[in-house]
Amino acid sequence: MGVKFDKDEFKKSVADNLKVLYRKTVDEADKQQIFQAVSYSVKDIIMDRWLATQKTYEKEDVRTVVYMSMEFLMGRALGNNMINLTVYKDIKEALDEMGLDLNVIEDQEPDAALGNGGLGRLAACFLDSLATLGYPAYGCGIRYRYGMFKQQIKDGYQIEVPDNWLKDGNPFEIKRPEYSYEVKFGGYVRCYKDEDGRDKFVQEDYRSVIAVPYDMPVVGYGNNVVNTLIIWDAEPVNTFNLESFNKGDYHKAIEQENLAKNIVEVLYPNDNHYAGKELRLKQQYFFVSASIQRAIAKYKKTNSDIRKFHEKYVFQLNDTHPTVTVAELMRILMDEEGLNWEEAWEVTTHCCAYTNHTIMAEALEKWPIELFSRLLPRVYQIVEEINRRFVEELKVKYPGNQDKIRKMAVIYDGQVKMANLAIVAGFSVNGVAKLHTEILEKQELKDFYEMFPEKFNNKTNGITQRRFLLHGNPLLADWITGKIGDDWITDLSHLSRLKVYVDDEKCQREFMQIKYQNKLRLAKYIKENNGVEVDPRSVFDVQVKRLHEYKRQLLNILHVMYLYNQLKANPDLDIPAQTFIFGAKAAAGYKIAKLINNVADVINNDPAIKGRLKVVFIENYRVSNAEIIFAAADVSEQISTASKEASGTGNMKFMLNGALTLGTMDGANVEIVQEVGEDNAVIFGLTSDEVIRYENEGGYDPMEIFNNDQDVRTVLMQLINGEYCRENPEMFRDIYNSLLHNDGGRRADTYFILKDFRAYADAHRKMLDKYKDEKGWAKSAMLNVACAGKFSSDRTIEEYVRDIWKLDKVKVEVSDED
Repeated sequence: MGVKFDKDEFKKSVADNLKVLYRKTVDEADKQQIFQAVSYSVKDIIMDRWLATQKTYEKEDVRTVVYMSMEFLMGRALGNNMINLTVYKDIKEALDEMGLDLNVIEDQEPDAALGNGGLGRLAACFLDSLATLGYPAYGCGIRYRYGMFKQQIKDGYQIEVPDNWLKDGNPFEIKRPEYSYEVKFGGYVRCYKDEDGRDKFVQEDYRSVIAVPYDMPVVGYGNNVVNTLIIWDAEPVNTFNLESFNKGDYHKAIEQENLAKNIVEVLYPNDNHYAGKELRLKQQYFFVSASIQRAIAKYKKTNSDIRKFHEKYVFQLNDTHPTVTVAELMRILMDEEGLNWEEAWEVTTHCCAYTNHTIMAEALEKWPIELFSRLLPRVYQIVEEINRRFVEELKVKYPGNQDKIRKMAVIYDGQVKMANLAIVAGFSVNGVAKLHTEILEKQELKDFYEMFPEKFNNKTNGITQRRFLLHGNPLLADWITGKIGDDWITDLSHLSRLKVYVDDEKCQREFMQIKYQNKLRLAKYIKENNGVEVDPRSVFDVQVKRLHEYKRQLLNILHVMYLYNQLKANPDLDIPAQTFIFGAKAAAGYKIAKLINNVADVINNDPAIKGRLKVVFIENYRVSNAEIIFAAADVSEQISTASKEASGTGNMKFMLNGALTLGTMDGANVEIVQEVGEDNAVIFGLTSDEVIRYENEGGYDPMEIFNNDQDVRTVLMQLINGEYCRENPEMFRDIYNSLLHNDGGRRADTYFILKDFRAYADAHRKMLDKYKDEKGWAKSAMLNVACAGKFSSDRTIEEYVRDIWKLDKVKVEVSDED
């Protein structure tokens, strides 16, 4: 059910937009102006469908999921919208006829800086799937002015510069000031009795901001459905306090403005200091409060009984960040809608569902009571009462067991524990891969699982094939459609029909030729952006994901150093040429990026190894360059310490594009190997059970490996002998120490890098042996694509709908007159 497309009308629309927006003709306009004009023309096509979708939802009074997330890593909108409207090729033709290159136009669009890593990209994939499957949904988040940061690499160091993605405006957003809401911080709570003798609570002497929504369309594939991502901007209540200014108090005059500006300035302000923590909590409460106020106002337009709110709305909390939803919903239901505690609790506990994205205890958010109660005084009172009632329950269920209270209370040891709040008040708690959910149930959240087994369930993550194959890898997408038709675009399980071709030598050659073309495209990108020549015939071995110790980029680069030593010692070593590609943004001050860049500098400039080894750190890794990277990869590095990665979704994107997984049995790797078979991936290292056992026993002794393995010792000594930093041999001393020595409460080699090193080196050698067998490799790569069907976010969303959200599909009709 695609869009009726009139090529001449579209060309006229682009020309008209250039005239109206910029007073220019197509020949006079610059690239950014042409991008804007084309985007507005595409937005015109979206508009009728967007209006029709909203009308249908209102008319049918549908049950809706509100997906609450601090991040939505949407990527570029233009190409994706064109694909989902099913007009990509038509528009490309129209632009060709105007002498315009669609690739150049798409490259003018900055990535929307609304997220950082997998959590935010997952949210974006989910919105795409919800719209494509025809389910009523809103995404709710924050309209960050500068996102996290734009990464530049200078002298091997990461430099963080503001990502001013909105400087030319965002053509696909619509400001909706008529749906603005006030959000209050600080002050104190006054309690009084109303005429019926009931307690009433009012927040006084607070500071506040106005939350202003911007709507972005989320276009379903070929079905007329356009859902909405609401991103909230903050504006001051009074832009300028003239009275304060006239009294000479200039700071107070602009205080309101600064409060508003700070809340939406950047994603995840550095929270290792108090001001950063406070700002982060403000951000969370800001978008949560505004989103709930919006949902309740929408509900009341067509429904009179607020006690039935949960029949029409479900809030999915994407990790612990939006957990304050629980208490804020209680506050609004009691203080503004007049429900008593029991009535409000009944609604809230049927409205909120929680997705856990981490096994790492330190990533489960906890807030100091002092900060939480000062910033959100009324909300804190409600959390305190939730905790009081829950602790009473625990005392009845586990009499005299203080340990249960210590682990499970919402407030304990001077902290508000957000994961505990989400589990106590939510009706569903899900992990994001089979192994992850098992670990939550048996380890991290064991006490809660024993008390509320009915709440726990697993939803293995997924990705949208429409962005990461149809848009990101058009050559492969066309080849697949030529072989099996295009049903895979909306039902990825159809990819299994490719299995009949995996032994066909002609198909193998075609497939590998597509991979080669994609490697040429990435090699060109690397040359233009990094100035490094890489050989597209070499093995492209890729690790792109957030830089974090548990993801073990360090294991990867230590192995590269080891390989380099091998080649130096034995120039005739019989291994294929390799290009190691990294990409990630790091937390400020994290030295691993510097090490990778220094190693790259030494290896890439050593003529003795004749270019057989190259190392590239791709600057400012983001969705738009990720698409190019996934399409070109041969080897997918998924090497997290077993039991630490909740799921991973990069592993699925690589698989979908025909890369082989080299990884540990962690996260969704377990399910990937189940789907594709052990012969078509290479697995190594400790299992999650072994890691957990070591951790319970206090670790292991890495000095034993250092003393007995000459290769490992050589590599580690190179960290501190100036081999990779002549001007400052001590540069990487911290990394060296962290691998070998206990430091206070921290165990040496916390993430078992040296323990897994030999197994990793052997796995690499095994992968290279596979690569030498051209037909065998082609078959394995094709099987990875053919077995990727399970990992569509469409499948994940159908499971959420069936088990948690209970939504109905909606059909949207658009008449030709619209």
